[in-house]
Amino acid sequence: MAKDVEGGGNEYSARDYHDPPPAPLIDPEELGKWSLYRAVIAEFIATLLFLYVTVLTVIGYKSQSAADECGGVGILGIAWAFGGMIFILVYCTAGISGGHINPAVTFGLFLARKVSLVRAVLYIVAQCLGAICGCGLVKAFQKAYYVRYGGGANSLADGYSTGTGLAAEIIGTFVLVYTVFSATDPKRSARDSHVPVLAPLPIGFAVFMVHLATIPITGTGINPARSFGAAVIYGKDVAWDDHWIFWVGPLIGAAIAAIYHQYVLRAGAVKALGSFRSSSY
Repeated sequence: MAKDVEGGGNEYSARDYHDPPPAPLIDPEELGKWSLYRAVIAEFIATLLFLYVTVLTVIGYKSQSAADECGGVGILGIAWAFGGMIFILVYCTAGISGGHINPAVTFGLFLARKVSLVRAVLYIVAQCLGAICGCGLVKAFQKAYYVRYGGGANSLADGYSTGTGLAAEIIGTFVLVYTVFSATDPKRSARDSHVPVLAPLPIGFAVFMVHLATIPITGTGINPARSFGAAVIYGKDVAWDDHWIFWVGPLIGAAIAAIYHQYVLRAGAVKALGSFRSSSY
């Protein structure tokens, strides 16, 4: 453990890190930068690829297990598909857009003032459009299987109440967004140079673990774009009956994770109170 050292009238501290300034709520100048549009395109393509691979995995598993109960990749394989794709896509896009690939992640980072309102809105639109296109590709390639096996759409499983489904989505998204904040914490990055390289790994593993826990309950949303894209392309009532759960749950979970990380773990509330007290004298 590094400690402050005093000597010769000078103080040296290992704690030389300063938080980056918060992103502006609205930044009109950002709209004139190519980097913003490049990031939006990256989010669109990443979400398209994410939905294409994962929904295709779900449908493939259902079609194989229909013929043979022991066939297919199983729930474990589906969880690996979702977690593995997030690991790959976050690694590929983190340096361009931050690798959100999820409106809940974008919302949480917006609440923490990591991204501006303009960027957050454009990201969410791109993610939803990418999800629709990704599911559309799956349907185009395997229309018969897509319709027969539910199109990978999220729905509340029989035997579970709406409250249980909502709680599963809130807790699952909290785990994911909390992991995102922890893995990408600039303070940790400043201290440990290897952290930025490893950040996609815990994020992907969080998605994997949450899927293992909640696939039997809701099919695991924790990503409103994923649920929305599948529902739009599948188009049947079963996909829309409880669709609000897959927006409200993830957004609440993301908000709780942002508040917990920023104002409890990072002591944002204490710092703000200290600053207020200092300015009062």
